[in-house]
Amino acid sequence: MDVDNWLRENTDPLRSIDPETADYADLEPLRDIVGDARVVAIGESTHRVHEFYQIRHLVTRFLVDEMGFTAFVMESGFPEGWAVNDWVLGGDGDLDHLLGTGVTYHMGKCAEMRDQLRWMRDHNRTHAEKIHFYGMDVPDSSASALPGVRAALSFLDDADPAYAAAVRERLLPLFDYLPTDRTGLAWSAPALQAYMALGVAHRYELTARISELTERLQALRVPYSTVDPDRADIALQCAVTARHADAFLANMATGAERTYRGANVRDAAMADNVEWILEREARVVIGAANGHLQRWPYRVPPIINEDQVVLGQHLARSLGDEMVVIATTYNGGRMFTHRLIPGGRPGHTEVFFEDTGPFTEPDSLDVLLATTGDPLTMLDLRKVPDHGPVADRFAEIDCTVQGPYKQLVSPLTAFDAVVHIDKVTPWHTFIDIPAEDP
Repeated sequence: MDVDNWLRENTDPLRSIDPETADYADLEPLRDIVGDARVVAIGESTHRVHEFYQIRHLVTRFLVDEMGFTAFVMESGFPEGWAVNDWVLGGDGDLDHLLGTGVTYHMGKCAEMRDQLRWMRDHNRTHAEKIHFYGMDVPDSSASALPGVRAALSFLDDADPAYAAAVRERLLPLFDYLPTDRTGLAWSAPALQAYMALGVAHRYELTARISELTERLQALRVPYSTVDPDRADIALQCAVTARHADAFLANMATGAERTYRGANVRDAAMADNVEWILEREARVVIGAANGHLQRWPYRVPPIINEDQVVLGQHLARSLGDEMVVIATTYNGGRMFTHRLIPGGRPGHTEVFFEDTGPFTEPDSLDVLLATTGDPLTMLDLRKVPDHGPVADRFAEIDCTVQGPYKQLVSPLTAFDAVVHIDKVTPWHTFIDIPAEDP
């Protein structure tokens, strides 16, 4: 059988990916794809795309309603996510404010994320089995360890006020280098530049004092647990994540003098947090970029030229068949993006839209799946035969499309399934868009 006919027979069309109108019957193939897995990771080719948010929300609903999943874990700061979790469990607070502060990298500032969190809160209001929200990433959009330190301090103020006072006196002032203007979409860039400009002694003192905070929370976890065991556990993991964030930054700062290969600290931190979450949750959905979730090293020449060990590889090592990875691909459309304003304030950018595609890279998974001609399809990659013309064609695939670049990957190793969207559209963001752009 030729490849085109095989794809037409084995892809499952999706009539809708709108979580409010889609039919769960279209998602029935997921039962076999997911099986007994504890983790279902749903990727996105690029961030800030309306359809990718919808797919993630829809699949999360199906897995919660139909298969007993209990948590949604997102590529967002671990310490910041606790405020969002409190809200979806019925707590007070303004949701739009939380979308800006509790979801990092600006990825919460959209109607799609607001709709998903509202659904989680409504579900929790009417069901005994609650859905929890977690961030899994290093804090502050990877720009500093400060939110992790502050989260740990909020517990220590009650459990160990004398030590908390010492941390406030000796550690917090070391973060005074951070820029105060956080209103720009790229505010993390000047924050990273400010860190890189710190003297070696300042950076090493940050590392030492964050490490001391983390080790103390670990060493005293037994008496601290008598105050509040859950808060003590969370405070320790927030401090651990702060230490990961500091290591991530230090890894960049020492790059010029390093004589050894660098390590992807950020993805290792996310894996550590997911494994911590799995001690609390039966089955979880993870939402992140394809490149974080794949069981394959991350490499995007000429930007990333050395293989980077990613979250999906870490989790594959610890979970094996208990993890399922669903990628997304697309064949062009309209994208939300932004660029620095020449001479503008540090961290402030100009927002615009950019049209892309249809793609022509013959060895990309995106272009192969576009040959079906269907606007929305799902494919179980485990159905690809081991030999013959179909197997040979898939063996030629060595990438997915990431903007203008090839993200090198072997899809049959990296992913279990893929959802393909023919044309994507920008997220429905709260960020101001120029009036001349539709």
